Amino acid sequence: MAEPRAFLLDLDGTLYTGDGPIPGAREALVRLRKREISYRLISNTTSCSRALLVQRLRGYGFEVAAEEVFTATLAGAQVAREAGWRRVAPFVPEASLVDMGDLELGGGTSGRRVDGLPDAVLVGDLGERWSYALLQEAFEYVMSGAALIALSRDRYWLRQGSLVLDAGPFVAGLEFASGKSAIVAGKPSTAFYAKALDSMGLGSPETAAMVGDDLWSDVQGAQRAGLQGWLVRTGKYLQASVTESGIRPDRILESVAALG
Repeated sequence: MAEPRAFLLDLDGTLYTGDGPIPGAREALVRLRKREISYRLISNTTSCSRALLVQRLRGYGFEVAAEEVFTATLAGAQVAREAGWRRVAPFVPEASLVDMGDLELGGGTSGRRVDGLPDAVLVGDLGERWSYALLQEAFEYVMSGAALIALSRDRYWLRQGSLVLDAGPFVAGLEFASGKSAIVAGKPSTAFYAKALDSMGLGSPETAAMVGDDLWSDVQGAQRAGLQGWLVRTGKYLQASVTESGIRPDRILESVAALG
């Protein structure tokens, strides 16, 4: 298998955790820059805006520009915009609403009243903010004709040493109840990967590798999009999942520190 000319790198669980940067991660990115190997940082995190993610990365000592970071929230807003869905009900933490730009937000977590039926519902990771009332509200919008946009389908993530539910289970519940399929905006969407690759001038996905700790979004999603899928043994990595899933990473690294 050819060595990648570029990398897409996951954030939480790959470059850092709640305890701080993964040992050696900062040095790995420095080595990639020195070797002039392109990379982009891509994340399904919907708990904050891209600006706050960049601020967090810089606080951990990573040298990163905003245009190098691709998020599911920005992708979801673009999906809505390109489809002509202007009125959107967001179900994401308030800190990420700024990345929805000029969309008309109402209902959900927007803090604004809904002016008629929204064109689309955007679902991210609300964590413990989820309630029956919020799920019911999203369900009613979808049943009334609103499109369902999932910012991610991630099953779980690592928080303070424990695995906790991500957006995927709530998206699946809305799909099951409504009988409608969600449009996935972030990983493992092929379009999401393609946009990040295009920003580096790469037309051929097989020349790039996705590196992350999620078997489904990072590895399987990347492979289906034509990239190599590399798994790291950090973050939410579980050997049992690798064994039982049937997904075969192109490489398994002890951590992102092995890059470069």
